[in-house]
Amino acid sequence: MRGVLFDLDGVLTPTADVHMAAWSRLFTRFLEDQGVSPAYSEADYFQYIDGKPRYDGVRSLLASRGIQLPDGDPTDAPERNTVCGLGNRKNEAFNETLAESGVTPYPGSIEFLDYVVAAGLAVAVVTSSRNGEKTLAAAGIRGRFEIVVDGLLSAERGLAGKPAPDTYELGAALLGLDAVQCVVVEDAHSGIQAGRAGNFGLVLGVDRGVGTQTLLDAGADVVVTDLHELLPNVETEAGE
Repeated sequence: MRGVLFDLDGVLTPTADVHMAAWSRLFTRFLEDQGVSPAYSEADYFQYIDGKPRYDGVRSLLASRGIQLPDGDPTDAPERNTVCGLGNRKNEAFNETLAESGVTPYPGSIEFLDYVVAAGLAVAVVTSSRNGEKTLAAAGIRGRFEIVVDGLLSAERGLAGKPAPDTYELGAALLGLDAVQCVVVEDAHSGIQAGRAGNFGLVLGVDRGVGTQTLLDAGADVVVTDLHELLPNVETEAGE
């Protein structure tokens, strides 16, 4: 392997918790107002939203409840009941929490990053989040990555979001590598599917709550609960 492509939320930083809280705040109230059941639950996040571009997550959750809304436009105000309006409402809540609380990277992930970089592997971040740059900066690790493929760049280039492999393929290409030369590191079901669909050399799952078996079923080759678990083997694997 010559490169490692890291997802951001839930892999490098615990911002997945911030996202989960923002989604819960959005859809708990929205579904109540619509008189739709079942009520929003944490399971909905993992099944319909986790790892997907924001507006795709909105569409997926709404479809699970048989709700159809107009797409609207990304410039829609958060108060509008459109797909984009709801997505923007969620993003507003996320940004408020991030600004208030900040974010600290997972120590084990930073140790793993240090090891693979020291071993000579190229690294990049590939995230569906349109807040990728902001989150990396808040975590103090933006300077660790020359290549960042986030939701804004993906939209600019017209790329399909995860579970399609397009964003990971772009990340590999920007590193000057083929998919088979890269490891994809993901915590989301849709992200694991993206890595498998792109035929990457290794798809590494990090179980932050979705479940080890779910990640294996989605196509992960290996699943750990923290990247620190891999440190004793990093130097051997990097030299293969």
